[in-house]
Amino acid sequence: MIKTLKLENVEIGTGFSPYIIAEIGSNHNGDMHLCRRLIDAAADAGAHAVKFQSWSDTSLIAEEEYARNTEYSDKKRHFGPLRDMVKSYQLTPAQHVEAEAHCRKREIAFCSTPFSNDEVDLLETLNVPFYKIASMDVGHLELLKHVARKQKPVIVSTGMATLGEIERAVATVRGEGNEQIALLHCVSIYPPEYGIINLRNMEMLRNAFGVNVGFSDHTLGVAIPLAAIALGASIIEKHFTLDQDMAGWDHAISANPAELRVIVAEGKNIFTALGDHRRTVSPAEIEKRKKFRRSLVALRALPSGHVIRAADLGAKRPGTGISPEDIQYVIGRKVARDLKLDQVLCWDDLQ
Repeated sequence: MIKTLKLENVEIGTGFSPYIIAEIGSNHNGDMHLCRRLIDAAADAGAHAVKFQSWSDTSLIAEEEYARNTEYSDKKRHFGPLRDMVKSYQLTPAQHVEAEAHCRKREIAFCSTPFSNDEVDLLETLNVPFYKIASMDVGHLELLKHVARKQKPVIVSTGMATLGEIERAVATVRGEGNEQIALLHCVSIYPPEYGIINLRNMEMLRNAFGVNVGFSDHTLGVAIPLAAIALGASIIEKHFTLDQDMAGWDHAISANPAELRVIVAEGKNIFTALGDHRRTVSPAEIEKRKKFRRSLVALRALPSGHVIRAADLGAKRPGTGISPEDIQYVIGRKVARDLKLDQVLCWDDLQ
C-alpha cells in the first residue's frame, strides 16, 4: 500500500481527491499586480496551490546561452533578448515574500520550483509545503539532495527522463532519508501531440517506485488532465493564465480561469465517480428497480381457482410484483382471486 503524502493539511494519494496546482510560472510577466490577480483567480477556481519558478538571471542560464539567443522571430512570446526576458520575468526575494503573503491571504498554498540551492533556502524561509523539481533537473543530483534534506515532500516532474534517470532521482531523494516523494508524468513539449502523451506511464511509475503519481500537463484544453485523473492521478499541475492571448512565454498553452474551474470541479466529480472495485448496488438503484424491472403479469383474465400455466404469464414493467426469475414458483399454483388482463401478480394473488 502506497503511503499518502501530506501537503500542509491536504492528504494526497489513493482515496483522496486530486490536488490541483495552478502553475503560474513566469505568467506574471514580472508584474506583481498581474501576479496577485493570477493568485486570486486560481483561488476562486478552487485550486489547492499556485506554483511559481524561482530563478534569477545568474542561477539558471550560462553566458553562452544568452549570447545565442538575442533575437526571436516570435515577438509575441519573446519581447527581446533572452537575458532581458529572464531579468524581467524573475521574481526577486522581496517579490517571493509578497506573493507568499497574498497566497496566505487568499488561503491557497504558495509553492515554487527552485533552480539553485540559494533559491531552495529562500523558499524554506517562506515555509513552502513542498518542493517541486522541474523535469530539466531530474539529473541535477546535488540540487535534489539539497531539497531532500529539507525533509519536506518532493514532487518531481519526469519530462525528458529515461526510467533509469527517474530511478536515480528517486534513489537520491531517498538516500537523504526522505521518503516523501511523488512523481509527475510529464512530456516536455509545448503542446505535445496526443500520440506521445502516454498517460499509462502514471501506472507504470506508481508500480515501479511505490510512490504517488500525477500529471504535469502541457496540452491545450482540459480533456487530458481530466483523463489523467480518471486514470488515477493524485496531482495535476496545469499552467495557468488570465488570458491565453497575452504576450509571454507560456500563456498560449495555459488554462484560463474557466478551464481551471472545469479541471477542479470535474476532477472532483471524476474522482468521486471512480469509487472502488467492490460491486455494490446503490439505494437509489434499488429504488429504481421498482420502475425499471419487470413483474409477472396475467396475459388474460384469470378466474379464482385457475391453475396457472406458462402461457398465462408475461413479464412487464413495473417491478413491484413477482419477479420473472421466480416464474417456476408460480406455474402450477392456483389463483386466489379473479385477475384482470395485464394485472401485475403479487404473492397474495396466489393460493
